[in-house]
Amino acid sequence: MVFPAYNNMPGPAATHATKFTSAITRSPAASAVNGLRAHDMGEVEMDLLLAQHHDYITALQQAGASVTELSALADFPDAQFVEDTALCLPGLAVMMRPGAETRRGEVSPMREALSEIFDHIADINDGYIEAGDILTTPSEVLVGLSARTDETGAKQLLSILDEYGFNMRVLKTPPDVLHFKTDCSLIDDHCILATERLASSGCFDGYEVLLVPSGEEPAANMIRYNDHIIMPAGFPETEAMLKAKGFTILTVGNSECAKIDGGMSCLSLRF
Repeated sequence: MVFPAYNNMPGPAATHATKFTSAITRSPAASAVNGLRAHDMGEVEMDLLLAQHHDYITALQQAGASVTELSALADFPDAQFVEDTALCLPGLAVMMRPGAETRRGEVSPMREALSEIFDHIADINDGYIEAGDILTTPSEVLVGLSARTDETGAKQLLSILDEYGFNMRVLKTPPDVLHFKTDCSLIDDHCILATERLASSGCFDGYEVLLVPSGEEPAANMIRYNDHIIMPAGFPETEAMLKAKGFTILTVGNSECAKIDGGMSCLSLRF
């Protein structure tokens, strides 16, 4: 498998106005129907899950991404949620240590893939941390402590990022929220879309904050890929709000991933 080279030297200056060119996804395995879930939202329809995953890849490509799709990992039902395995920054990949022990075997195959792209790879080997709890902005890396990310893992990441010149700040994820990015997304260099319950904590002081309309909180997890926003389908008020502000929107069905705690950001690594 051939990947595009990504050997830029890391550092904070590179985080500004970064243009994404590539993305990595992983095909869902048949075992995905047994993925972790915080709440029972019904059985996963495998055919629909695969169709929605295909639509997600198509949206990334429409946004300008060269997408590499890795093979399914049958032994790991949650492996299609590749974002939790690694933090990809300009010139640096940091391999995570998932809070869910059943997911830790997903990291090694992703490290192997990223080693063909990044010259600089660091590893979290103590505590636990998932990149679903990490929001990267042009000026800093925000890490939310949660049931999947603890202080030990965050402290080790802080040490790594400090070595490479990246700024990092530790926050707290609301107790009833799985991941920090479940409730927020960076939609412009200094604009964050967030739920009221997360934004009210004051963690985004200094940023422009857009609140997700009441009743559409799951729409808070979306991704910006260069000039496009990729968001889950079925949230018309949020979509209309963003379009009114001039954003180009691509919508993707996410009903099946949502049943196993997955959203737009979970399904890809973008760099």
